[in-house]
Amino acid sequence: MDFEEAKRLVFSKLGNVNLQRHSLAVSAVMRHLARRFGENEEMWALAGILHDLDYEETLKDPDKHTLLAEEWLKQYNLPAEVISGIKAHCNKAERNSLMNKAIYAADPVTGFIVACALIKPEKKLAPVEPEFAMKRMKEKRFAAGANREQINSCAEMGLSLEEFFEISLNAMKEIADELGL
Repeated sequence: MDFEEAKRLVFSKLGNVNLQRHSLAVSAVMRHLARRFGENEEMWALAGILHDLDYEETLKDPDKHTLLAEEWLKQYNLPAEVISGIKAHCNKAERNSLMNKAIYAADPVTGFIVACALIKPEKKLAPVEPEFAMKRMKEKRFAAGANREQINSCAEMGLSLEEFFEISLNAMKEIADELGL
């Protein structure tokens, strides 16, 4: 399965445009993190784009989230690392690899960054800087749904929060048009 095929599959399973955009954002952040660590960008991007593949289907039964996707994806013979990464974003696989640590932190940071963009007058990613996101992290009510503990787990990869925001922002700005931001 290549990235475009994965994207088509995700878009066919997720009808919600915001979920589609979230999947694109996580894949972009994962690709940039892979680049930063000298890892396989395509594999990391696949984990990112596919991580919420079954989200709408498992909404009423969150215990099945990622497990249904794992079943769906068997026919594609994806590397075990990709499946593990998908499952790790919601603690269904251990964070025992760099990819698993990355996706765990990347999942909530994308929503946090979108919230940062949406409070800017332009409602765009372009004016958002890492320092702005850092300040907003201290406000518990701001983007309350974005798990700060999970975002701060970027330290498990050896990244400071500011560096993680910078990498994530750059990744998302690169695909801002696709994200509608």
